[in-house]
Amino acid sequence: MHKTALESIHVNHGARMVPFCGWNMPVQYRGILDEARTVRTKAGLFDLGHMGRVKVHGKQAEAYLQRLQTNDVAAIPPGRIRYSMILDEQGLTQDDILVYRNPKNDGFFVVINAGNHDRDLAIMQKVAQGFDCVVEDHTFKLGMIAIQGPLSQQITQRLGTGDLSALKYYAWMETTVCGIRTTLSRTGYTGEDGFEVYVPTGTEPQVWNAFLEAGAGEGLTPIGLGARDTLRHEAGMPLYGHEINETTNPLEAGLDWAVKFNHDFVGRAALERVQQAGGTGRKLVGITSPSKRCPRQGYVITRGGKNVGVVCSGSISPTLDTNIATAYVQTDCTAPGTALEFVVRDKGEPCTVVPMPFYKRAR
Repeated sequence: MHKTALESIHVNHGARMVPFCGWNMPVQYRGILDEARTVRTKAGLFDLGHMGRVKVHGKQAEAYLQRLQTNDVAAIPPGRIRYSMILDEQGLTQDDILVYRNPKNDGFFVVINAGNHDRDLAIMQKVAQGFDCVVEDHTFKLGMIAIQGPLSQQITQRLGTGDLSALKYYAWMETTVCGIRTTLSRTGYTGEDGFEVYVPTGTEPQVWNAFLEAGAGEGLTPIGLGARDTLRHEAGMPLYGHEINETTNPLEAGLDWAVKFNHDFVGRAALERVQQAGGTGRKLVGITSPSKRCPRQGYVITRGGKNVGVVCSGSISPTLDTNIATAYVQTDCTAPGTALEFVVRDKGEPCTVVPMPFYKRAR
């Protein structure tokens, strides 16, 4: 079981620690719904030391990444970031990732999911064999901390150099935070404004404590994985193992915007066959329910007594004050307003198809 550099700090803050993807991580410090509301109204601090971090460089780094993943890396300007996916030859999702082009245009940085770390690296190394490039795992060389919420910019600005107001969404920069040379990106997994900070291993406690001190007056507090999952769910962001996995493809998951067919990525031919066939017969949708029971992963979705789908993720939304869920359903059940039921202990509970995301912050 891996431990992040902040584990003792989490314990001292009263966090409930749980195993997560091979790491001992804080799931919550206080109530999950309260933590989620803190991020929506103030700001929250997240330990992301479990996420995979990989550097890619060399003469053919760009060509290699074009083959590895679905988005168009050639179109990423220096200092910008794109969401993408790694597929297998059948077009099925092995992971969703973020691809960063270095601000100095001298290489790339890739963030991968903790649970897929070993598999992703094996895939990345295998694909790299045909290219003049270097793939380096920096997961244990860099710490990763995120601050998310409407007050995140003003708090982070106190600790760092450079004008953060000029940093665009899905952009990153080299800067100094707490006197430490870092890279900082305007990204996150909550649907709120915020930043993800990459610091040298060993400096995480210093940076974490400095953030908490700088944001104490605005109510900045540590946030666990439970609230993080609720927040990303409200924002309609997929989670590997729920909305996407090795049995789904990006087209049925509504992630076609991250697939560019202008380059020969692994799985492209399979996705083109799906397109030519008119899809797979199912699509990912959002649903809400007024029921006292919350739809949960694996619950069957029915329409007129017939099974038409299955729930991927479900939770109580503290922002919307209702039950929300994502589900794969038959394509004839995807129109917003369609009345469905999810089944709990052989009883149908009402739910309705709604557009996603469930929540979108005002800009």
